[in-house]
Amino acid sequence: MSSPNDQDVLAASFDIVARQDRTDDAIAELRTEIDEVKARIARLGRTGVSRVALAAGERGVEVKGFVEGYLRQGRETELKGLNSATGTEGGFAVPSEIDVAIAATVKAISPLRQVAQVVSVGSAGYRKLVSTGGAASGWVSEMAPRPATNTSAFKEVSPPSGELYANPAASQTMLDDAAFDLESWLTAEIAVEFARAEGAAFINGTGKNQPLGILRMPTADMRDDERAFGTLEYIKSGADDGFDVGPDLKLVDMIHSLKSNLRQGACWLMNSRTLAELRKLKTADGAFVWQASLSEGQPDRLLGYPVIEAEDMPDIDIGEYPIAFGNFQAGYLITERSATSILRDPFTNKPFVHFYATKRVGGQVLDSNAIKLLRIEA
Repeated sequence: MSSPNDQDVLAASFDIVARQDRTDDAIAELRTEIDEVKARIARLGRTGVSRVALAAGERGVEVKGFVEGYLRQGRETELKGLNSATGTEGGFAVPSEIDVAIAATVKAISPLRQVAQVVSVGSAGYRKLVSTGGAASGWVSEMAPRPATNTSAFKEVSPPSGELYANPAASQTMLDDAAFDLESWLTAEIAVEFARAEGAAFINGTGKNQPLGILRMPTADMRDDERAFGTLEYIKSGADDGFDVGPDLKLVDMIHSLKSNLRQGACWLMNSRTLAELRKLKTADGAFVWQASLSEGQPDRLLGYPVIEAEDMPDIDIGEYPIAFGNFQAGYLITERSATSILRDPFTNKPFVHFYATKRVGGQVLDSNAIKLLRIEA
């Protein structure tokens, strides 16, 4: 028989063993939960985790106040403290980080913006002088007097502009959801609408409260030194229903109707249906005139020059201009006021909240010698 003291010691020992077992079970359960969390993170992927961490850790005070305060909850006091008010047109200027993201997305989508000359302006009245002829020159001996030369002739180009707008909407439930990435959603919505609208205007814009499109310029079947300033040259396709027996030769004519200095950096502009027809073309020896890109991220080539797809270019049809070729960096000027402004509107279409985004954009042909058109005509 053991003494009472021995019994107490034995009971205490059993209690310690039981507590140890419970502790081991708790640790095992905790390890299981940790493994499940790790598995969920792995399923999300490294990109999603990095994006969330970047958004939480690196967004500035202005961006956070703009997104969480104004866009999500409609509080304007934070923005006024950050000097984000735009002025008489209403709304608030988006922070520079968001504006840069919108601009980058628009450039990636808008075809002509990728290759044209883009200038940021502070007002709608931007003007540029374009030389229509170089100064006269001559030869003299070392000691002979230098007679005066004729001065260059200049023409003023003032690209017409208009207010480009987008009006995406989100439900209040979406805005109340903290997991909803409002910043990325709004950036993408605005950029896609901006790119669609300006892409159409740069090709077919009337010039009234919008840019003046390439295909709205006057055209003539005359060489560079014979046409009036601002008139584009066109080359006939050779047939009313498309091309004559040598379609690739017409494309060669377009290339060499452009001056040699402008061919550096030139490209083709057409829609995907016209491109599908050209991809079937072969030279006299049976080789395709189309050249697929050999490296990722580089455009495909037609007769050695990159092809830019612009769906707003017309299809192949009589009297149309389905193909343009030129140096659009020298030939087309896009003007834009740098700041995008947003007005939050929760009243017009309840329970949806609209985000009315505006930006002033203009455009016009700058050098009519730098762009050539193909006209479907016999």
